[in-house]
Amino acid sequence: MEDTSKYLIHANVTADGVVERSDVVGAIFGQTEGLLGDELDLRDLRQSQKVGRIDVEIASSKGQSTGEVTIATSLDKVETATLAASLETITRVGPCRADLEVAEIEDVRAAKRKEVVERAKELLRTGFDDTVMSSDEILAEVREHVRVEDVTEYEGLPAGPRVTDSDAIIVVEGRSDVLTLLKYGIKNAIAVEGTNVPDAVAELTRHRTVTAFLDGDRGGDLILEELSQVGDVDYVAFAPAGDSVEELDHHELFAALRNKVPYDTVASLNEPREAIAATDGSATPAPAPSPGANTSGPRARSIEGVENGSSPATGSEAVEPSDADTVEVEEPASAGDLETDDATDREPETVYEHASDVIREGTDRVRFLDADADVIDETGAAAVTDTLEELAEPPVTIVLDGIASQQLVDVAADRGVERIVARSLGQFTKRPTDVRVHAITDVAAEPPNGE
Repeated sequence: MEDTSKYLIHANVTADGVVERSDVVGAIFGQTEGLLGDELDLRDLRQSQKVGRIDVEIASSKGQSTGEVTIATSLDKVETATLAASLETITRVGPCRADLEVAEIEDVRAAKRKEVVERAKELLRTGFDDTVMSSDEILAEVREHVRVEDVTEYEGLPAGPRVTDSDAIIVVEGRSDVLTLLKYGIKNAIAVEGTNVPDAVAELTRHRTVTAFLDGDRGGDLILEELSQVGDVDYVAFAPAGDSVEELDHHELFAALRNKVPYDTVASLNEPREAIAATDGSATPAPAPSPGANTSGPRARSIEGVENGSSPATGSEAVEPSDADTVEVEEPASAGDLETDDATDREPETVYEHASDVIREGTDRVRFLDADADVIDETGAAAVTDTLEELAEPPVTIVLDGIASQQLVDVAADRGVERIVARSLGQFTKRPTDVRVHAITDVAAEPPNGE
């Protein structure tokens, strides 16, 4: 009954004598019987559970009894008020003269509503997570989860999923470095887990193009020294002095990889890390060997290259992976490749020259240019849309060795890009008027008016 009651009748009872609870209950049933007719007879209402238990609390003092009567009902307002009024007709309790007066009729549902309101206020304060993630944060978190789950093992060592089948690998120090490279889409890294290079890594380096990407501290120097003794290293890159690979952000990481140098150019130096930092990624010829020096192994190859008139190049730029597969590296160029005329060596100065370098050479790259045709950024072709969205400085021109898609054109229009030159054009459902889109076949090798 308590769960379905709507109202509580509260009445005060006073008796001139000593009475007990049973006397009060008997008086209520006896003196209201037949008063309101059969439909509101208290006994019938009690049996049908429309009226709950009659609670009486009474006490006696100095020959007089006082107390309180509480009756729960599920009747409507009119019926409850009528029943309450009938209680005031009681004039005797047991053998004593008595008086019963209704103090109030309490709406139980109102009390429940008040509890609901108070609880709702509390839930509003404490029950909701106020952290609202943006779309970029949601996507970044999902990408991070996927990339972390991509961590595998190679002979018990933390590695990216492409280490086993990639032609090129990146050797880093620890698991956290592998995770950092995975975060930025590089899946061909493997960790040596300390300065003691495992045999599995040493053997792996003999069959792959190897870039050692190490922390900018003494530990990185020691790992490189041992790695060069037990395995084969093709390129070397270091994090900035005092930093570790795992601390680098997107741009710092790829800048370090772009500044890598062939191992032969720094093999004979005592501080290869400082030499790479000083040259900012340019090649540093190895000094001539001292009399009686050992001319075998990687360091000897560097010396022989200088003696034969060849000077190793810096190696290709690190390719920012588009499909999160591998970072490609090229073999060092010979001296003959470097000794070309000025027209070949000079940097592209026009959009047309950039288009020739990127698209006609089949680089599978994308280059972002400013208003002066200077390079803002360069990455793998498949990452063009993501990189365009992340660039702090919107480019004026995009040169893409790939297909210009509807998504790319839409993002370019949002970022204020004026021109896209691509290897080919996709199918467009709508074409923004602010972006000029050209296929390379529609672009002359040289601008008609020296544009």
